Amino acid sequence: MSGITGLVKIEELRKRILFSIFILAVYRVGVHIPTPGVDAVALQQVFSRMTGTIFGWFNLFSGGALERFSIFALGVMPYISSSIIFQLLTVVWPYLHELQKEGEQGRKKITQYTRYGTVLLCFVQGFGIASGLEHTSPPVVIEPGFAFRLLTTCTLTAGTVFLMWLGEQISERGIGNGISLIIFAGIAARIPQGIGSTLSLYRSGELSFFKILIVLAIILITFFCIIFVERGARRIPVQYAKRIVGRKVYGGQNTHLPLKVNTSGVIPPIFASSLIMFPATIATFFPNKYLQQIASQIQPGAMLYEIMFVGLIVFFCFFYTAVTFKTDDVADNLKKYGGFIPGIRPGPPTAEYIDYVLSRITLGGAAYISIICVLPTLLTQNMKVPFYFGGTSVLILVGVAMDTAAQIETFLLSRNYEGFMKHTRIKGRSAYS
Repeated sequence: MSGITGLVKIEELRKRILFSIFILAVYRVGVHIPTPGVDAVALQQVFSRMTGTIFGWFNLFSGGALERFSIFALGVMPYISSSIIFQLLTVVWPYLHELQKEGEQGRKKITQYTRYGTVLLCFVQGFGIASGLEHTSPPVVIEPGFAFRLLTTCTLTAGTVFLMWLGEQISERGIGNGISLIIFAGIAARIPQGIGSTLSLYRSGELSFFKILIVLAIILITFFCIIFVERGARRIPVQYAKRIVGRKVYGGQNTHLPLKVNTSGVIPPIFASSLIMFPATIATFFPNKYLQQIASQIQPGAMLYEIMFVGLIVFFCFFYTAVTFKTDDVADNLKKYGGFIPGIRPGPPTAEYIDYVLSRITLGGAAYISIICVLPTLLTQNMKVPFYFGGTSVLILVGVAMDTAAQIETFLLSRNYEGFMKHTRIKGRSAYS
């Protein structure tokens, strides 16, 4: 039985996939529901001048919701920012650190605090955006005043909270990571418009056929590099000692511990973008000379922006890897089941060795993500190419697609079906052949 047949055959998996598609469809419908009190025509004129700025970047992650100023205009970025804050606090705040050790109940408590933080950030960003819209030219707000700011803040907050709930529903009842899939859907929805814009520039003579080929080559090379590196891993050899229990001999096998080159996945660029977007959004919407200067320096393509972006990517690569991959736990589990790395003593020396290897791999992974996220954007910046051709969007598209496919693969393998991917073929049970 083929992998695609397995998708149709397994009822639970089919329901999960259809549920995820339904939730994403609800999200895309909500993108087109406008926030009350805004002139849509004037809003389009304002945002047409912001292509290539931080707002074009923000609009990318919101799936076009910002330029329509829909109820989902803030997207899931406040939730991501809140998640970053509380993940950092678990390292420096003993109370949250102890909660994290309590298992499922502790994680639920931290998730609850993350939701509260999301609401707070939504109020701050929503009020800032509402205040800024009252000072645009041409006028966007039909009836400016405190009532408009309050209504807009509440509407945008409710929209983000609803998106957060949709993402959690996908993670629990669908397939894949819900928040990542929402960002994926927003970026993918912009692709047809991007192709149309590129063709329009070609017809008008602003973009030559040669430049289009260059951009296409950059995109294809970026895709190839992402897929190649994401599948790469350092295999640390592991041996299991023989154990005699009664008349049976257990263990004695050789295996390996795979350490991915990019353990953190697409999290670092998403986190880095979220942190940069927040101060840039606040600075841009207030008519202050110094804040405007700061905002101009953290626009995509500016030197300060690129330095901050790369620095945050490197930081979150190491931070997220340290949070998700506990070398002490891996070493303890190897020792518990009689496993050891040849030439390395079990226990703390094994943890130190794994940490040493992982740190070197993570450094390479951080350099790879930084190059992928920055270089394509810099190469296409002067070609009048739509901004969503940046490497970050490509990384998110490929990374989320591969992670989702891997989850589907795991689901299929757990039921002894053939692999979903072409190069992973595992025989299914004869009853379903």
